[in-house]
Amino acid sequence: MADVEEPQYEEEVAEEVEAEEEEEEEYAYADDAPEVKLFGKWSFDDVEVRDISLVDYIACTGDHATFLPHTAGRYQKKRFRKASCPIVERLACCLMKKGRNAGKKLMAVRIVQHTLEIIHLLTDQNPIQVVVDAIINSGPREDSTRVGGAGVVRRQ
Repeated sequence: MADVEEPQYEEEVAEEVEAEEEEEEEYAYADDAPEVKLFGKWSFDDVEVRDISLVDYIACTGDHATFLPHTAGRYQKKRFRKASCPIVERLACCLMKKGRNAGKKLMAVRIVQHTLEIIHLLTDQNPIQVVVDAIINSGPREDSTRVGGAGVVRRQ
C-alpha cells in the first residue's frame, strides 16, 4: 500500500544526533592541526625575511610552509607565479638542471634534506633561515642596466 514510515524511537534519534556530532568533531580538527615542519624537523614559524624588497618573492611562511619540498604545483604557467613556490622547493628544482639529473626530483629533495641536516649540525640554527639569508646575500645590491646596442654596451 502506501509507504508509511514507522515512528523512530528516542534511542535511534539520540544515536543519529551523536553520529552527527562526531562527524562535526572530525571536521573541527583544522584548529588542532599539527605545526608544519619541513621534513618533520624544522619549523617555518621563526623564519623571517630581513630584506623588505624580497619579502614577496621568498615564499617561506604561511600557506607556503610545506612538509616536503615536492608540491607538484604548476608554477610556470603564469608570470610571477613561481614567486609563490616554496623556497626550498625552488632550491630542489634548481638541482635538476643538468642532463643526467633532469627530472629526478626525489633525488634532489633527498640531497636538499641531507644538506639541511649538515647545516643544522654545523650552525645549530634553523637551516631554512640559513637558506633564506644566503638567498638575500646572493642578490645584487644595486640595480644596473645595460645601455647601448650593436656591440657597444655600457653599464649604468
